[in-house]
This record gives sequence, C-alpha cells and structure tokens, in this order.
Amino acid sequence: MNTLIKVARYQLSNRFGFVFLPWAIMALDFVIALAIVGSLPPSNGHPRYAGALSAIYIVLLVVAAASFSTQLPFALALGVSRRSFYAGTALLDVALAAVYGLALTVLQLIERGTGGWGLNLRFFRVPYLLSGPWYLTWLTSFVGLALMLAWGMWFGIVYRRWNAVGLLSFIAAQALALTAILLIIIGTNDWRSVGHFFTTLTIEGLTGLLAALTVTLLAAAYATVRRLAV
Repeated sequence: MNTLIKVARYQLSNRFGFVFLPWAIMALDFVIALAIVGSLPPSNGHPRYAGALSAIYIVLLVVAAASFSTQLPFALALGVSRRSFYAGTALLDVALAAVYGLALTVLQLIERGTGGWGLNLRFFRVPYLLSGPWYLTWLTSFVGLALMLAWGMWFGIVYRRWNAVGLLSFIAAQALALTAILLIIIGTNDWRSVGHFFTTLTIEGLTGLLAALTVTLLAAAYATVRRLAV
C-alpha cells in the first residue's frame, strides 16, 4: 500500500495537469457563461442552461492519458513494477474523482442557494444527470469523473504499448463498435425500444451502469498494462 501511495504522489507531481488545468478551463467556461447570460434580457424565472460542465470531464480524460504515458518510463526506471504503477495511478484517479465530485456538488449547492448566481443560470445543475439531491449529485459526478480518468488511463497504456498506430486503431475500434450498434438499431428499426430504455432509466440506474463500465475499463487497462513493454 505504501508503494501505491508513493506512485499516486508521484503522479500528482503533475499538478498543472491534474489540478490547475481542469479547474482553470472550467472556471473560464463559467465566466464566459456568466457574461453571456448576464448580457441577455431577464428570463422571467426560466432557467438558463450553460452546458459547459463537460469541459472538466474531457480535460481529465486527456490529462489521465498523457500523464500515464509520460510518467511510466521514469517510474519503471526507479524500480516500480507495472502493476504497482497502474494500481497507484488508479488509486489517485478514484481519490481525485471523489474529491472533485464533492467540489462540483458544493458548487451546485451554492448555485442553488444564490438563485443561479443571481441570473437563474444552471451551470452545475445538468438536467437529469446532476439535478437531484446533493448525495446523488456527488455520486453521479464521482462515477462520471472516475470513468473519464479510467478511460484516459487506458488510452495512455495503449499508446505506450503500441505507439500512435495502436492508439489510432484503438480509437477506430471504439468508433466502429459504436457504428455497429447504431447500424443494428437502424437495421432492426428498434428505436422505440432504445427510446423506452433511456426514458425509463433513472439517474440511479444510469449511475450504476456507468460504475459498471468504469470497473470494466479498469480491468481492461490492468490486463493491457500487464503485457506492456517500455
């Protein structure tokens, strides 16, 4: 466990990527949203949604991929095993997801308490996804952030093992899988069942599915890193 904590601290030495960059970009999006909404006529009580909260999720995915890829060789040179480096990085990802999810929840509570920052702005309240009680907002945020970090880490592992060609193939495989699913739905003309599934799925159920997907990604990344040659 001590080794895993050391790996997590080593990864966190990249504070610019893991701490400053995601929050700086989200803060910039927030300021832009405030400026835009503030320049509009009064909404007469109707909420105004920004839709820019996804920035922190996307940035963390990219940071996780880049950090794993660039930090691994030096860690191995220091005698850290691949499994320990993976486990320590995964530990950091889960911890960051929990803390950042809590921070987003606190910001949402402030947004609620200030009437949408005095402008009826819904920046941290996302319809359906992040609009319930605080504990559900935290849980969904936590799982979503953990999913992005795990997915990004897997990207980094794939790049380190198979270089750019492997990474492009990995991205193409995911795109093809998504296309195949869409073609199957189109071929069977079963959009009604798909619509019924998503319209009846509760946010608790969706969070559970995302949690299962996160565990699957972590397991797949672990299986990949075991055969990694640097």
